[in-house]
Amino acid sequence: MKKLLLLIILPLSFLLAEGTGEILDKETKTIYNPFKPSSAQSKVYYGGNVGFRFWNNYFYLGVYPLVGYKVTPKFSVGGKLGYAYISDSRYDPTFNTSNYGGSIFTRYRVVPQFYLHGEFMYFSYERINSFNANNTYNTERVWVPFILLGGGFSQMVSPNVWVFVEVLFDVLQDSNSPYKNWDPFVSFGVGAGF
Repeated sequence: MKKLLLLIILPLSFLLAEGTGEILDKETKTIYNPFKPSSAQSKVYYGGNVGFRFWNNYFYLGVYPLVGYKVTPKFSVGGKLGYAYISDSRYDPTFNTSNYGGSIFTRYRVVPQFYLHGEFMYFSYERINSFNANNTYNTERVWVPFILLGGGFSQMVSPNVWVFVEVLFDVLQDSNSPYKNWDPFVSFGVGAGF
């Protein structure tokens, strides 16, 4: 349990640390500013997050890589892919499934650490839709659209690596969504630019 807490608290401590968004490179005595990338810096950046949950015979593991392109120093566009494996042994037989999909997004950096985020996501979910008399169940797969709006906070930890936390809300509220109305999508992860 202590190791799990350290894995959560350590990345968050970087997020809460004060910073100006500029990092001093001690070898060249230059200041890194994400709004003014050097000519050697690429406009392409990578990142994503990994999610996991386990409790009461329920296991979830998701992988969500992303790639983005800086159109301007403050405005970027990109795409994400997502895959999640779920095993729920609260049902008999155990409900094992995979959910998958993708999205396109846009970001605008208000200040180096804070950005506004808009995203269209389309995800396929398998869900239990009915139970039979012999304690088995029937499933169906549905595609669910989301329009996510919100923002995030990122903190540079080196000239090419940052950690982030993001809070998004689904404004579309599709009837097939597996989430409760107005539940926030909270994620945190690591990104890298090359």
